Amino acid sequence: MNNLGIQTSYDLAIQEIELLIKSDSNSLAVLGNVISNIHFKFKFFWTGIYIVEGDELVLHVFQGPVACTRIAYGKGVCGTAWRDQRTVIVPDVHQFEGHIACSSESKSEVVIPVFKDGKVIAVLDVDSDKPDAISNDDAVFLEEVAKLISKVLS
Repeated sequence: MNNLGIQTSYDLAIQEIELLIKSDSNSLAVLGNVISNIHFKFKFFWTGIYIVEGDELVLHVFQGPVACTRIAYGKGVCGTAWRDQRTVIVPDVHQFEGHIACSSESKSEVVIPVFKDGKVIAVLDVDSDKPDAISNDDAVFLEEVAKLISKVLS
């Protein structure tokens, strides 16, 4: 797909996610559909949200194989994105010091912090089963998704 086609897919996905968010007041139902939309539309290996609870990230809604249920602050890619309050793209998870291998099939990953009132309240985690499969364009799209997710999380 050319870059214009990818951008169109991102734009359509954002519109769909906005509609999903407006479709119901139950945050669990809405977020389940948002994650499913992203996961299947872009054919990621694993897509999910971890919620900040104290000094840990706790697994919330996801699509894909069984995942780690708790991740400590600053640990792994998710904990690093939380601590550093920035998007982290990892082209090869085996080269990321301290990577937490929830699945040996995960090869690349991007984690985007979800902010509310300037504070990280969750992270959006997306994995691919192919190395170097997540682009900067994917990250920019997922950062927009994270902004929409923040409206759903309390």
